[in-house]
Amino acid sequence: MIVWLNGTHGVGKTTTSALVQELIPDSRVFDAEKVGETLMDIKPGLPQTDNFQHWPPWRPLVVETARRILDYTGGTLVMPMTVLVEPYWREISDGLAHHDIPVQHFVLHADQKTLRRRIEEDTVLGPSWFRFEYLDPYAEASRTWLHDAAEVIDTTDLTPAQVALRIVERVDTTAS
Repeated sequence: MIVWLNGTHGVGKTTTSALVQELIPDSRVFDAEKVGETLMDIKPGLPQTDNFQHWPPWRPLVVETARRILDYTGGTLVMPMTVLVEPYWREISDGLAHHDIPVQHFVLHADQKTLRRRIEEDTVLGPSWFRFEYLDPYAEASRTWLHDAAEVIDTTDLTPAQVALRIVERVDTTAS
């Protein structure tokens, strides 16, 4: 099974995914961003884009990579990955469903003020214009489809450990 952690950049998906992985037996973290990084390394480069998710190969490669990992290891994949374009999410979730891979989709949410503060105070990456640029698209996706397509965990007043516990409490381990 897959536990997908969605939400805007800077909300805490990567930190939370490591904590969730520690709490779910036989689980691994798979960051689908690595698939995008592989596509970015192709020489000569693929057509110019501001986001590798716009490249048509990225979505089926995420599905196929997750499927192959699960076929090889079994267990649960914890996948921290922002997907804010509804047709892209549908393509990925439908692809996983085609392979009978259950997905529990969580959105980590925080109010705009908290998100901005977290991005500004990030001691690992530092303030990031890239992360700031996704605040409005996240707000739009949340308003139009994203919060209806997942279980929302409001992280505004929670530590990453508390968020991880809430997710694990909601994970249906019989689905794997």
